[in-house]
Amino acid sequence: MVLDDDASSGPALPDLPPLPELPGRLAAEEPGWVNRFDVVVVGSGIAGLTAALECRGLGSVLIVTKDVIASGSTNWAQGGIASVQAEGDTVEQHVTDTLVAGAGLCIEQAVRVLVSEGPDEVAKLIARGAEFDRDAAGELELTREGGHHRNRIAHAGGDATGAEIERALIAAVRADPGIEIVEQALVLDLIPADVAPEEPPAVAGVTLHVLGAGTREGVGAVHARAVILATGGIGQIYAATTNPPVSTGDGVAAAFRAGARLRDIEFIQFHPTVLYLGPGARGQLPLVSEAVRGEGGHLLNGKGERFMVGQHELAELAPRDVVAKAIMREMAAENTDHVYVDGRMLGEETWRVRFPTILHSCRRAGIDPVVDLIPVSPACHYFCGGIETDLDGATSLGGLYACGEVASSGVHGANRLASNSLLEGLVFARRIAARLEAEQPPFRPVAADTRRPGLIDRVVVPAMQKSMSRNAGGLRDAAGLDRCAADLTRLTANGSTRPGVATWEATNLLTVATAVVVAARTREESRGAHWRDDVEGRRDEWLGHLLLELVPTAEGEPLLRRRFVPVGGSADPSGRQGQQSVEAAVR
Repeated sequence: MVLDDDASSGPALPDLPPLPELPGRLAAEEPGWVNRFDVVVVGSGIAGLTAALECRGLGSVLIVTKDVIASGSTNWAQGGIASVQAEGDTVEQHVTDTLVAGAGLCIEQAVRVLVSEGPDEVAKLIARGAEFDRDAAGELELTREGGHHRNRIAHAGGDATGAEIERALIAAVRADPGIEIVEQALVLDLIPADVAPEEPPAVAGVTLHVLGAGTREGVGAVHARAVILATGGIGQIYAATTNPPVSTGDGVAAAFRAGARLRDIEFIQFHPTVLYLGPGARGQLPLVSEAVRGEGGHLLNGKGERFMVGQHELAELAPRDVVAKAIMREMAAENTDHVYVDGRMLGEETWRVRFPTILHSCRRAGIDPVVDLIPVSPACHYFCGGIETDLDGATSLGGLYACGEVASSGVHGANRLASNSLLEGLVFARRIAARLEAEQPPFRPVAADTRRPGLIDRVVVPAMQKSMSRNAGGLRDAAGLDRCAADLTRLTANGSTRPGVATWEATNLLTVATAVVVAARTREESRGAHWRDDVEGRRDEWLGHLLLELVPTAEGEPLLRRRFVPVGGSADPSGRQGQQSVEAAVR
């Protein structure tokens, strides 16, 4: 692909190395069956399940989930859910903490929506059956995590908050006869809608593969008035992550192929404290929640020193990007691959009651945190960017909405504040339902899909993960990102003619990895969760949002367009408002 920059304002976008040729859609059999629902929700975490419950007033609702319904990232959430609950805490304080953590790139209006509407949504979650830990007086038991100046994190089962939320929401969904659930179903692509030339592009539903359904390959189509993507993160593009195996970026890739804009995808949060299981550890690794530090635990280097003291006013409770980078520097200085969390002062009772999940994970690895230091290192944890949405979850494509980790709602900016993610899923799922209720979108006719199909062989995935971790992980530079782009270009040449879950996932992973490398290579500064070793600190000219989109062409080969929107420019993903922008097209 050839880079063609048209820089009219803002920073000059850097030249890119040759990039992979990516398919315009996944190669698959033609749908052997067709269903029709008013709303299709893809994903079954807190965002997807809440969206399904909130959309019941619109008619029939289908939840499509890739594995069993409880297999997503929400089930693994340990720390809790942040909202203004305690006496003395205020909306302004929560807003300020969020904006500071976001390193200048939060959309303040979105943050205010999140924080001001959050307490009511948490109350609704409790009314739906979620049981949070409470003190002797029956009040919510609140704790602190990194970046918060107040105790405002509600938790359940000690450190099993996500599992309790999933339990309650799954029970509520299963009790509703108007919601249908399809498990073991991978969404392949969004179905393009036939719209008038003057209208923006839109979607008419989804194609999906259901194990054992329909044709031999189980491919079918669901037409819908609205598609809501709540597919979670992209952690499996890296060799080590806290994300479950299902987090292969399927929703991001499908939206990107359909022409939806991605925003700020270079900002990928590496959790500072993931249980270190040795140099060969791969896949999903156990998290050691920063709530351990919120309860009084410390970070120590190999000499037993608290290296965060003096680096930030909150020491171990500094925002995640600050702590992760400090750990990486400490590891480099000591020529080691881990540091330690010291939670011995918490005592066995606190570990047993407050952190039973972490206690079990540690003891299974031969570590007793009651008496031992816990070896930890950073690993890919949370996708701060995503599919660009407005304040109601609408994307740049008609009929397509997104919420939760897959979406860029504007609340996280360059670095997510701890425990704001579960809250985001609640708040914006409800706002999507309210938008749909007000607009009552129609079923749209299906257009011919002229995008070039293709697949990438699954054998390339380990090499991709290794290159992404080495060159596009927590520490990056131009040379490494260029090497990674070259690796991805070489790997995508390994095409496949065998449609199936493994090749579809591999294609999605390579698509998302390519987009991340483009964004990371383009942003020439260090800000929040994006850390460039070759560019020191933040740069004023990069105070803005980086957008990527695939633009279809008559030849069937999409253009990859980069656009920079300075802070204060339009955040309307429909494009109805003017944007001061810089564009580049990559063929």
